[in-house]
Amino acid sequence: MSPDQPEVPELHHGLLMALSYRFLGSISEAEDATQETYLRWFRLAPDERSEITNPRAWLSTTVSRICLDTLKSARARRERYVGEWLPEPVPPTLHWTTLANRTDAIDPADRIGMNESISLAILVLLESMTPAERVALILHDVFEYRFVEIGNVLGRSAEACRQLAANARRRVRQSRRTPIARDAHAAAVHAFHRAWESGDIAALVRTLDPAAQAVVDGGGAVSAALAPIHGARKVAEFFAGAHTRAPGLVTHEAIVGGEPGLVATAQGRTVAAMGFEIRSERITAVWALRNPDKLTRWGGRYSRSFRLKKRTFSGLLAAGAA
Repeated sequence: MSPDQPEVPELHHGLLMALSYRFLGSISEAEDATQETYLRWFRLAPDERSEITNPRAWLSTTVSRICLDTLKSARARRERYVGEWLPEPVPPTLHWTTLANRTDAIDPADRIGMNESISLAILVLLESMTPAERVALILHDVFEYRFVEIGNVLGRSAEACRQLAANARRRVRQSRRTPIARDAHAAAVHAFHRAWESGDIAALVRTLDPAAQAVVDGGGAVSAALAPIHGARKVAEFFAGAHTRAPGLVTHEAIVGGEPGLVATAQGRTVAAMGFEIRSERITAVWALRNPDKLTRWGGRYSRSFRLKKRTFSGLLAAGAA
């Protein structure tokens, strides 16, 4: 790297991935956004880079804008998706670290925590928000950016960004009931797992809220329910039949999206990652990821497309100079 360049912010890679994953709910799309951000950095002329006094701020603003554009086009792409689309959960072996900037005075009970923000429950909820609401909420409540900084990303006033975050926060608040301790969450998942392995439909039903629903994302690549399954009995029957539909299926408890969940394997390969929403010690929602493209980080080999994206920073520099 030439001495006239500000230090290339490789150290900020974790921040960019942490931001973009929470914006997009997709590891592969987060990788694309992060890579595009670095390409834009390297394409700057040396004198342009030297004028950037805070590379971290420049990179985080750039990746946020890239993700905002991606979110705006996501709805149309997901309308063409086969079956139900779910966010891609982060496996426990994949972790991005970052430091929060600062804090504003909002009720801590309303703030989404760093770990909670990667849970499937929150990621699914974020899908119901407008792109601007999602970006404002994540930047402010998770990463503790000031509204004037968020306005620079969204091209809006600080007050408008404050209102966007408030609207998004209201959706989160309305979706929450009595918080459940992590041990209680794990216990509910364990009870479901034990009943599922035994094939006891009545026991499965007892772990579920009467209005429970299950959503399965197969992406058209594997067999999966194309619409949500509603009601405790139907959900229990669906999962009880999984061992018949897939002989040799092995399930075990694991951390899925930062929370206790289940992972299913067949012939040594991960075929499903499952997250749960728990309320009053019963399961109200099951999210099952079966799309193989969303399971490449869950044990086994990486996909070819992922390997191609793992370019070195020096390679990006060469691409930017081309």
